[in-house]
Amino acid sequence: MRPTYNRGVRDSSIRIGTAGWSYPSGAGAWTGIVYPARRGRAKDFDELRAYAEHFDTVEVNSTFYRIPTVDVTRSWVERTPSGFEFSVKLFQKLTHPRMFLDRLTKPPKGAPKDMVAEKSTLPHDQALAAAGVSKADVDEFRRAIDPLASAGKLGALLVQFPASFRHDTASLDHLAWLTHALRDYRVAVELRHKTWSDDVKTTLQVLNASKAAWVQIDEPKFRLSIAQNFLPNVEGFYYLRLHGRNAKAWWNHEKSADRYDYLYSEQELEPFVEIAEAVKVLVKKMYLYTNNHFEGKAAANAVMLRDKLGLPNPGGYPPAFVEHYPALGGIVETTADPKAGLFDEAPAPVAAPARRTPAKRAKASR
Repeated sequence: MRPTYNRGVRDSSIRIGTAGWSYPSGAGAWTGIVYPARRGRAKDFDELRAYAEHFDTVEVNSTFYRIPTVDVTRSWVERTPSGFEFSVKLFQKLTHPRMFLDRLTKPPKGAPKDMVAEKSTLPHDQALAAAGVSKADVDEFRRAIDPLASAGKLGALLVQFPASFRHDTASLDHLAWLTHALRDYRVAVELRHKTWSDDVKTTLQVLNASKAAWVQIDEPKFRLSIAQNFLPNVEGFYYLRLHGRNAKAWWNHEKSADRYDYLYSEQELEPFVEIAEAVKVLVKKMYLYTNNHFEGKAAANAVMLRDKLGLPNPGGYPPAFVEHYPALGGIVETTADPKAGLFDEAPAPVAAPARRTPAKRAKASR
């Protein structure tokens, strides 16, 4: 029997948001669901500003693919309210050197179809050497995120290693070097291979030496998947990521977005609510990000988690958001402003739904 905890307590040390804020087109787009449908490009619509009306934190994934300029991170600061925090994923060269090398050798646009780049098969440590990874790369990333840090809007640095990153001497050395180089920040390390949990003692020794949080993840489990207990390993902060449970499309999919096409039910979220309530008394700060971003499912689940934990859900959403996710009825307000010129067709104003009590929401979900 699970222990029960006090509910409905607002705690600013718990921050809940989504992985990314911009999914403007293609399968799984947020436009027309989380954000209003727009005519043309609607250049005056700022997705980050709109996102920050609802959530107090976001996990930035674009920084994995390219290091942002100082002007870009400064604009993030200017477009978000005081107290908003960005957790930023570390650049791939430092964690996924083989992927980085593959990108460097990708044929240029317009190249003949038979000009196919060979994918790197080097072990992680050899790929690091081939990619020329050094402290200079860390320093470049530090300069890029300095506007966030200086403004007090930097949450944590997410150091996500590939699923193939195994526990061995070379990997331990790299992990120790990287977490030490980033020790001035909150560092959250996502390890996915079972060898890390097979030797919990050594893994914790390396992470704890730099006060790095071991990222707890929820995703489909396979033979080589890491085992986790969802407990914090450091007192400074805690980092939890919910990727969804779409096992069928996890490794076999037409488009990568298909992997994240999964909506957690209220019952499936309940254990994470209990984890959050237990963890918040053990750590100074907690970050919880939903990464099941397909068609705004991450936003819907983040809203549900915030509601269950007694956190506010401010701002108005398009009516389509509740139409897609009826469980949000009574939790969020829906708004429609025809004068904004952001809709394909001008809808009639929608009254905010009456808020249901937790008991009524539980009954409605049965």
